[in-house]
Amino acid sequence: MAKKAYLPNENEPRLYRVVADKIQRLIADDGIAAGERLPSERDLAGKLNVSRASLREAILALELGGVVEVRGGSGVYLCAAKVEEDIPEVGPGPFEVLSARRMIESEIAAIAARVATDSAIDAILKAVIAMEREHANYASNEQADREFHLSIVRATGNSALVGTMEYLWNQRGRMWNRLKEHFQTEELRQLTLTDHRNILEAIAAHDPAAARKAMRAHLERVTRTFSRG
Repeated sequence: MAKKAYLPNENEPRLYRVVADKIQRLIADDGIAAGERLPSERDLAGKLNVSRASLREAILALELGGVVEVRGGSGVYLCAAKVEEDIPEVGPGPFEVLSARRMIESEIAAIAARVATDSAIDAILKAVIAMEREHANYASNEQADREFHLSIVRATGNSALVGTMEYLWNQRGRMWNRLKEHFQTEELRQLTLTDHRNILEAIAAHDPAAARKAMRAHLERVTRTFSRG
């Protein structure tokens, strides 16, 4: 008899919520008062034995729940000892989504490079031009960014992959937006445009290896940016 595949328990809390609970217990145990700064991310990760990515997602969740305030260049400060309601997020965390996208979108880009028609490539180009044109408009730029990635997966002609990418993109919820607020700069927006141009050029050249490499490099750079200290 074939072994039954493991399916995750939907009732199990997300890892970032587990880590957030650990942070709140540490706050109580260490007697940190409202207005005081928490230990650095490096120290917290060591004390809790968790990765920096998991810790950062937990801090974002606590920030959205009103427990802490993240002050750029200064640190994380306690606002309240405890929130009664659930942490306001139900989907996967930003780094979990980025990890999935690195695996899936790199191959999607390679497939698109092999089979994309001229009209499909034109649609990807149109999205890049829209991102450049709407550079200063956050909402329009985000929509153009979404259209860029979805245009690439549509170029594969595989509707199952299109549905997968739409799901992954729709996981960019409140935690993702807050993370982006903390780290987005003009330099990073320019790097994103450069990344997108590189991906487009590889697909237009029908070079699967280059397209795979360019997409992976783009998503790895985003992950490094959001993970940095």
